[in-house]
Amino acid sequence: GDLDIAKRMIRMAKDCGADCAKFQKSELEYKFNKKALERPYTSKHSWGKTYGEHKRHLEFSHDQYRELKKYAEEIGIFFAASGMDEMAVEFLHELDVPFFKVGSGDTNNFPYLEKTAKKGRPMVISSGMQSMNIMHQVYQIVKPINPNFCFLQCTSAYPLQPEDVNLRVISAYQSAFPDIPIGYSGHETGIAISVAAVAMGAKVVERHVTLDKTWKGSDHQASLEPNELAELVKAIRTVEKAMGSPIKQLLPCEMACNEKLGKSVVAKVAIPEGAILTLDMLTVKVGEPKGFPPESIFDLVGQKVKKNIEEDETITEQVVENDGKKLKC
Repeated sequence: GDLDIAKRMIRMAKDCGADCAKFQKSELEYKFNKKALERPYTSKHSWGKTYGEHKRHLEFSHDQYRELKKYAEEIGIFFAASGMDEMAVEFLHELDVPFFKVGSGDTNNFPYLEKTAKKGRPMVISSGMQSMNIMHQVYQIVKPINPNFCFLQCTSAYPLQPEDVNLRVISAYQSAFPDIPIGYSGHETGIAISVAAVAMGAKVVERHVTLDKTWKGSDHQASLEPNELAELVKAIRTVEKAMGSPIKQLLPCEMACNEKLGKSVVAKVAIPEGAILTLDMLTVKVGEPKGFPPESIFDLVGQKVKKNIEEDETITEQVVENDGKKLKC
């Protein structure tokens, strides 16, 4: 409920290298029924005697949201929010957010999904508390209306224990929904698991952040402080580069090592001119000069030698008759 802290957190996200600062917008009477709002809330994290009082204390008004979005634009970071009910989505659409975030609690809310998809903005859909069967239904509802959406693997526990993360669901989603991006929404402590998600192909990473984990509120302990967020962003950018290409080949950066330590076929014994090479005449060593690479050793068997080769001498093209076999140093 503190606009200044919200702006500091947006600035923190920007300074740490995140692409977007995302909040959660609720229109409380549309998200909760009356009895839920009247429920006594006596937790140490409570900001009011009832859950409704607590949530009203935390919730920003429409004008405050407009101010936060303006601030985010001024400092150069995307601003978005999870629409926690249909009316919140209406407001966020009016606010012109770059995408809609569907929180896990609304992923099986099919009327909400339909209405949100029809707005035509990209959608990021978390999958906490859901099953694969539900996610197939979500895909079938959203895809015909709006093809620009992605799923995030998510487990709705705060903080989340490693054994409940199930990163392999990312792979399962990639197989089941190959035409949409898959990401990860994490509520664990630390950054290692989120970095691993990126290595598994996650294209979107969402994490809770805080300025101080000791602050009042149940989410702070499952959130990243500024130094952790900065480290996470840096690690993700490094992993993105490291993912590279699926083509396996000798790279320019390997040439120096290959020149220095790459091995060649050499003569195990002295070999006279006119001899036919057998495997027991040959061995593999780091040779000077370079000659046939180790993988050519079986192809050299049966080849005729054009000149005397001393023991330990590199086998090169100049000393072997080419009988049509594909032999190349």
